[in-house]
Amino acid sequence: MIVKAKTITSKVILWPLALLYRAATGFRNHLYNIQYKKSLSFTPFIIDVGNLRVGGTGKSPMIEYLAHWLSADYPLAILSRGYLRKTRGFRLAGDEDSAETLGDEPFQFYRKFAGQQQVVVAVGEERVAAVPEILFHHPEVKLLLLDDAFQHRAIAANIHILLTAYHKPFYKDFILPVGRLREGRHGARRADVVVVTKCPEGLPEEEKQAVRANIQRYTEKDVPVFFAGIRYQEPVAVFDSNRPFTGKVMLFSGLADRAVLEQYVRRRYEVVQTISFGDHHRYTHSDVIKIQTQWETAGQEAVVLTTEKDMVKLIHTPLTEQWKKLPLFYLPIQTYLLDEEDRFKNIILQRFRC
Repeated sequence: MIVKAKTITSKVILWPLALLYRAATGFRNHLYNIQYKKSLSFTPFIIDVGNLRVGGTGKSPMIEYLAHWLSADYPLAILSRGYLRKTRGFRLAGDEDSAETLGDEPFQFYRKFAGQQQVVVAVGEERVAAVPEILFHHPEVKLLLLDDAFQHRAIAANIHILLTAYHKPFYKDFILPVGRLREGRHGARRADVVVVTKCPEGLPEEEKQAVRANIQRYTEKDVPVFFAGIRYQEPVAVFDSNRPFTGKVMLFSGLADRAVLEQYVRRRYEVVQTISFGDHHRYTHSDVIKIQTQWETAGQEAVVLTTEKDMVKLIHTPLTEQWKKLPLFYLPIQTYLLDEEDRFKNIILQRFRC
């Protein structure tokens, strides 16, 4: 009860800051809404994928889902900001790159689509300037996927896909710093499509209807709401493909929201230890030592398991040789629509072909 009282008191104290933040973001959006600030249009069809909440809504798997599907018929590019990378400016992903030069998620995209001429991956803080750069190097690009760009209004996207996590929906959250929203809930009015991510399999129809009704209190009328889940694949060895996966694991991850991951791993495997780091964590020498020590304590018959997002930060770095000393595996991840996948795709294709 004391902890709960302290939490309530701290939120009350933070509300004036939240109101100021909401006013600032609301005023910025108003300037775009009245076209005082201009959104630039470009030739490729642009899809932005983003959220209202800070982190943890499954943007990367959704980008990969769209890229796998659309690149079968159209040359496309994925453009990210390149958060926490050690380079600056516009950069086309290439074989010499790593998570340090691109950022963890763009490097994950590049590794996944490397060798596919239909998919270009690029990063750039100034995305308005990055789009012409992409088209200069790859004039064949017909589609552009903007990663984490729901608030990036300087570019006029053709379709806005808003993601919200099933267990942490935006309509139950509050604006920073009281909650985790980047802008007020009514920012959802810009969405053309809403996808509720990380849903459990077999979600009852009555619960879908309740979630849909709560979301549509904040969107424009008749905006479609879809439901998606996360599907993990079999663990993959990071360095030694001959090493067997024992089913006894020590799990570590650096995620904004690790609940779904941990539930899945505990359901499938014997978990002897978990270590958690912050979102976009940059692993250091002391982190490797900590993980190795915990693994040795847990018993060396266990393997060390991490996420695909974390794995890309462990390869092609000065610490790679140290990571190779561990029996390291990662879990590939995919997103999928629980139902109405054809309807979801048709909405996007109809916009594109107009």
